[in-house]
Amino acid sequence: MNEVVRIGSRSTAGPDLQELVARVARGDQQAFSGVYDAVAGHVLGVVRGVLRDHAQSEEVTQEVLVEVWRTAPRYRPDRGTAMNWVLTLAHRRAVDRVRSVEAATARDHKAALLARTPEFDEVSEQVEARLEREQVRRCLRGLTEVQRQSVTLAYYQGLTYRQVAELLALPLGTVKTRLRDGLIRLRDCLGVSA
Repeated sequence: MNEVVRIGSRSTAGPDLQELVARVARGDQQAFSGVYDAVAGHVLGVVRGVLRDHAQSEEVTQEVLVEVWRTAPRYRPDRGTAMNWVLTLAHRRAVDRVRSVEAATARDHKAALLARTPEFDEVSEQVEARLEREQVRRCLRGLTEVQRQSVTLAYYQGLTYRQVAELLALPLGTVKTRLRDGLIRLRDCLGVSA
């Protein structure tokens, strides 16, 4: 009464799965039909167990069976049964699909967040610019009249040192000194480090 039960063995007469895969490796379409009949249900079961979505499971099952057709020459009987080889392909393909879907979902989520997030906060940018302008005006008021005029003409109106000197009727050296001293006082007032 000691019977040996073989898992995955076929009770019907005819070529076994390993022999069919070997024939598929040589391009035998008839043998592929036999492989398809023998493994399609098992492949769908493995894939559906991973994916849990019937439509995607059918699609991945189809991909696995195409992969069996294309890669049958790579099957090595010394490494395991043909059924295990096919089911390993199925499991790997299903896991790849899960990872692909998760990656796509993460990319879409990130893109959606980026689309909703403004590149900068316009209100705070405007407030900061206004505060900076007010601070510069306050610091300019702390300069002497000649320093303020020199800085204003040179940096706000874009005049050269020589043009500022001519406009203020001062020697060029005096204008340069007033500008240097005025800029140092502005730097200190604004709290800018050298």
